[in-house]
Amino acid sequence: MRRLELLDAAIAVLGESGMHGLTHRRVDTAAGAPAGTTSNHFRTRDALLNAVVVRFAERERANAEAIAGRLRPTSPAELAAALVEMAHAATGEHRELTLARYAILVEAGTAPGLRAQLLETGAGVNDWFMAWLRLAGSADPPRDAPIIMNHWTGVVLHELAVPDPAFDPTAQITTLVTTVLGAGVRA
Repeated sequence: MRRLELLDAAIAVLGESGMHGLTHRRVDTAAGAPAGTTSNHFRTRDALLNAVVVRFAERERANAEAIAGRLRPTSPAELAAALVEMAHAATGEHRELTLARYAILVEAGTAPGLRAQLLETGAGVNDWFMAWLRLAGSADPPRDAPIIMNHWTGVVLHELAVPDPAFDPTAQITTLVTTVLGAGVRA
């Protein structure tokens, strides 16, 4: 059984059952692996969670880059369109992955080791998002990134918690991105 298969199975368990449902045994079952396989690769729950953080960051980045590469966000409006598409994907086809990420984010509030792993993998995510911001015309990516991504995170979290069949964050994300990036140009 490959390590990535186990990590993807752990993400599936987290997305379906939350943090309390994540056990080595449940990952073995989800992966279709013999009992004990997950614990052979990840001796402790912390080791499993830290590896899951790295894996979901890889998967989320690949998903985001696929969208950005196709849409090539080189203006505030194009960046907003990419973020809207990412929000739909995060709450639709990648819902399980996103739920796993939010479960781990909440867990990190009381687990300093997990928090450190999130900060480490998050630094890479921040770097590529700030590169997108520069391409889209941001005059101050370190200022703009948390404003835009924290709002995006809240929009996605709300949609996961209270799904709306008519979910369309286009107006709010477009307004936010164009206003924030426009303000940076004028500043």
